[in-house]
Amino acid sequence: MKKILFLLLTICFFSIVEAQNNKEAFLVSPYLQIGANPSNQSLVLLWQLTDSKSEWTVEYKSASEKNWTKASKPAASFVNIGGVAPHYVYRTSLTALVPGGSFIYRVYKNANIVFTSEAIAPKTATQSQKFVVFGDIGAGTKESKEIAEGVYKAKADLILVPGDIVYDYGTIAEYTKKFWPIYNSNSSAGFPIMQSVPFVAAVGNHDADSRDLDKAPGALAYYHYWDQPLNGPIGKEGGAFVPLLKGSDTNRNAFLEAAGNRYPRMTNFSFDYGNAHWTVLDADTYVDWTDKELTDWVAKDLADSKNMIWHFVLYHHPGFNASIEHYEQQQMRLLSPIFEKGGVDIVFNGHVHNYQRSFPMTFKPVGKGTLLIGGKDNKTIRGRVVNGAWKLDHQFDGVNNNKPNGVIYIVTGAGGQELYNPEQEKDKDSWQPFTNKFISTVNSFTVANINGNTLVIQQLDAKGTILDEFKIIK
Repeated sequence: MKKILFLLLTICFFSIVEAQNNKEAFLVSPYLQIGANPSNQSLVLLWQLTDSKSEWTVEYKSASEKNWTKASKPAASFVNIGGVAPHYVYRTSLTALVPGGSFIYRVYKNANIVFTSEAIAPKTATQSQKFVVFGDIGAGTKESKEIAEGVYKAKADLILVPGDIVYDYGTIAEYTKKFWPIYNSNSSAGFPIMQSVPFVAAVGNHDADSRDLDKAPGALAYYHYWDQPLNGPIGKEGGAFVPLLKGSDTNRNAFLEAAGNRYPRMTNFSFDYGNAHWTVLDADTYVDWTDKELTDWVAKDLADSKNMIWHFVLYHHPGFNASIEHYEQQQMRLLSPIFEKGGVDIVFNGHVHNYQRSFPMTFKPVGKGTLLIGGKDNKTIRGRVVNGAWKLDHQFDGVNNNKPNGVIYIVTGAGGQELYNPEQEKDKDSWQPFTNKFISTVNSFTVANINGNTLVIQQLDAKGTILDEFKIIK
């Protein structure tokens, strides 16, 4: 008994020491990403520091292994932007992981362990998986924290954010205040989600609209802190899908140095996870989705992944939305025929702060729609109204009939911001014909379980109450 008590006290002591070292060592604690070249045997580990003089080392091993594997020497990008304390973003790759297996990693500072965590390697096509989708999250509200706790308890393998990662301008300071303390924290105010589960994110308007680096030098922080695939179309500033970057040479150069090759390419990309293919897009109003280079890339991406069982698309602005808010921003409807031909099962969106699910549907746009232009200068693109004809599958109920005829569009933007249009939840006359479910009085998040040819989707509130549920079987 004395030996057991001594062991427990020893573990407790070293845990306290490590926690203290962790607090002193990191500006932002280590967190996981899928990286620029994702596979089921690798992940990328990032962390942030103000110190570049210390020696940093990462080791990892599977739960069954005795020996530790040393990761490659961490590389650092320097973020030296006006109005923000200079800091470094370190990255290293964890390779040769056992797909779907549990592993432990630890971070050394000058030969002393300052951080330890456990995670699950990406899954293979034959392994079951669980993923969470929730948008419009980095608001720093009480509701953000409540939903974050629900997401943490869900124990997902992968978490996806359909835009508006942080409010209101996507700046470094807003990440510091509203994002890291909630989703990557061991403190009582947040949850250590990102140290164990990789996040993948699409940009929203609050992440990517601010392009004047003189007004907001810390804007576009997405390009500093995320490590995601770079396999999409390259794009050029001032072109169809990359707005001009404004600002003095000093501010532009500081941003470009910190962003590296992630700017501007890391907004349209794709990757495989398990037996699912994901296509991630920038749906902001500045993107011209009539551009052939862009639409051809989406079509080719889906065609190249036709052997995958599941096909999902992730972006911010929904094309099919019944809310009064943002109803006119329909530019993404132009892609519906491409999604249908490419065999897309579900499109996940944010932007509208509630939950909506469409009937399985097909949609044929009429022309290219009508561009909406407004703003103080009467030059700002506000969206595009796209009329057309849809066909709805009313037979699919996700219970007795599990084979949808068409694409299902889900808005899951109730991740923490103020909810939109609660008055519409019970007012079915205000819904659109394509609307199947509309929940706007409670914040929520989406949980999906895939087991081979079976997909189960649940929409949960912060307490885990099931608000909606359906099953697809192929």
